[in-house]
Amino acid sequence: MTDKSNLLKPGALSAEQQEQEKQLKSQTRINNENYLRSHPELDILIGDFLRAVLLQRPVDVRDFAAEFFTDPNLQSNTLSKLDKTGDSERPTVK
Repeated sequence: MTDKSNLLKPGALSAEQQEQEKQLKSQTRINNENYLRSHPELDILIGDFLRAVLLQRPVDVRDFAAEFFTDPNLQSNTLSKLDKTGDSERPTVK
């Protein structure tokens, strides 16, 4: 028979699991920050998208996003703005 006093409530994490989760969250945040810093074009791209959404207030944001991110001029517009910011490292576009 198992000792029920050692069992956790369903869904509860042990102290070790909580520490592992905390470390994973911390490392994920660091990795995300490093990625965003190495891709300054993302800041421009996200800013342009949010600006367009707030100005145009589309009824269906998903359709708007699909149109926005499939615009054939999106890449050249973003890279043009990146050049204007003075960022010397141009991202590699695949």
